Amino acid sequence: MLGLRLHGATDARLDDLPEPEVRPGTVKIRIACAGICGSDLSLYETAPIPVDWPHPLVGETGPHVLGHEFSGYVTEVGDGVDDVPVGALVAVQPSLADGTCPACRRGQTNLCEQSGFLGVNGGGGGFAEYVVVSEHSVFVLPAGFTPELGALIEPLSVALHAVRRSGISAGETALVVGGGPIGLGLLLCLRTHGVARVIVSEVSPSRRELAAALGADAIDPRDVDPVAYAREVTAGQGADASFDAAGVGTATFGPCLEGLRKGGTTVAVAMYHEAVDIDPGTLMLTEKTCTGSFAYTRDDFQSVIDAIADGRIDPMPLVTSRIRLGEVLEQGIDLLRGEGRDTEVKILVTPH
Repeated sequence: MLGLRLHGATDARLDDLPEPEVRPGTVKIRIACAGICGSDLSLYETAPIPVDWPHPLVGETGPHVLGHEFSGYVTEVGDGVDDVPVGALVAVQPSLADGTCPACRRGQTNLCEQSGFLGVNGGGGGFAEYVVVSEHSVFVLPAGFTPELGALIEPLSVALHAVRRSGISAGETALVVGGGPIGLGLLLCLRTHGVARVIVSEVSPSRRELAAALGADAIDPRDVDPVAYAREVTAGQGADASFDAAGVGTATFGPCLEGLRKGGTTVAVAMYHEAVDIDPGTLMLTEKTCTGSFAYTRDDFQSVIDAIADGRIDPMPLVTSRIRLGEVLEQGIDLLRGEGRDTEVKILVTPH
């Protein structure tokens, strides 16, 4: 089978690999659809995980197959797997957890001391033709789901977890800085949460247009100050919660913090590329809260599936391109590292 493996920084190759074999307690999946994530771009550019380092929960050295947002059809199940039928369309929760550390025992499996991800740390990935995963990573999708919808569950789970971390309530106002896949996912989840107004600050015209079509107040921060706008539409108070989904540094985190009302919460949900300056005195005087949001839990994953199934979330407008596995470098990763940052939101990859 073909699989896109990361051999080093800016060195990803479509390799001919043996198909993985099913083991007890595992499920073999023929991958149907996979999404390209911003973290895939960062991995490609920097290759921060040494090729010769085996993740403790996977035990494999690299090079590893990339891709952690994916769905597919079950072709075989191992001994002891009773609840995942062959032929079922499934989504895979790629996050890894040991289940025994203090964080896992608290139910915060996303903060596991040995946290890792399929498609990052080994164990197979979505940019391939087949993968074998633990049955506990598999969610059988309801009737009516498509492979494309299944591949969008993972990024939407990131967004939903961040919304829950913010503590925002129905009828309130949110400010989202960054209108990429996670920023627009936040918009969808905030709307589902009953948030009355969502301001999306984004420099890309096409992403702003999509944000507006999805119900946001979409502004260009080069023309409209997001802090001033958030205060203007809230009678001078500021947003109840804000989200940095861009991660540029102070340039994006600063407006998130300044655009909050007193006592509001800002959530860092991006990987940061530059340092952030914070004056702790501001936090003391305003009781604003700064927190983070990392990945998701099983409950977040299931909640997203339920919301798509009953029509509360329709993520398909986020899909801007569809490509084949053989095109994933040129028409996917390289495009998103360049002009595609302004024109694309979510690129989906199919094996054939």
